[in-house]
Amino acid sequence: MSIQNFLVELKKNKWVDLSHEFGPNSPHFPKFNAASAKTIFTNEKDGFLVKEFSFVGQYATHIDPPIHFGAKSGEWVTDIPLKDLIAPLVVIDKSDVVKKNPDYSLTVADIKEWENENGLIPEGAFVAFRTDWSKRWPNQKLMDNLDSDGQKHYPGWSAEAIEYIYETRHAIANGHETYDTDTAVNQPTKGFIAEELVLRSGHYQVEMLTHLDEVPATGAIISVMTPKFEKAPGFPTRVIAYLP
Repeated sequence: MSIQNFLVELKKNKWVDLSHEFGPNSPHFPKFNAASAKTIFTNEKDGFLVKEFSFVGQYATHIDPPIHFGAKSGEWVTDIPLKDLIAPLVVIDKSDVVKKNPDYSLTVADIKEWENENGLIPEGAFVAFRTDWSKRWPNQKLMDNLDSDGQKHYPGWSAEAIEYIYETRHAIANGHETYDTDTAVNQPTKGFIAEELVLRSGHYQVEMLTHLDEVPATGAIISVMTPKFEKAPGFPTRVIAYLP
């Protein structure tokens, strides 16, 4: 097949944007400053429009490279191999369970149940955990889901599930719709053990994905696109799923 025919066929398929649009009022980790945009040139005065942007790397839908959580130096966003930024997409849907229990952690049993229905997770896959938490965007309070004691409540991965997708199924990356890999209520006692397992093992992840409800459990391809800012330990990213 020629490249022209390949592109024609590819563009016939459905494409799904898995990234949030973001700005100064978007939900973000409370210790971070809100994003900002300052107009420094205008069409009316200067003949062209330019804005100056300010935001932290871990803002909105973003990529976390290994160095973000203490991996050896050199594993910045730009060090992730290009071929690892496109992969078969696996979507494990536990949104119905999360509706009843926002403190739910994805388990190995959940993944094996998914595999019984859809086949084994392919080597080199990007594994996404669907919870429909992204439907709370852009409401900061709904995303945080604080109780009266100030504890956040949102779902995450168990450490065992992370170990399974990487050590047994040899996935390339993982993603989710929440701020963190780890379930919020577990963080005060267990810390960020699941996130540490991802990043310190040399893998990357994408946080705060959206529109996973528009993607099938298997068969799609994911593409993760990031700017090439030097020595970035994270960056907002545009993530696209190409459906069969």
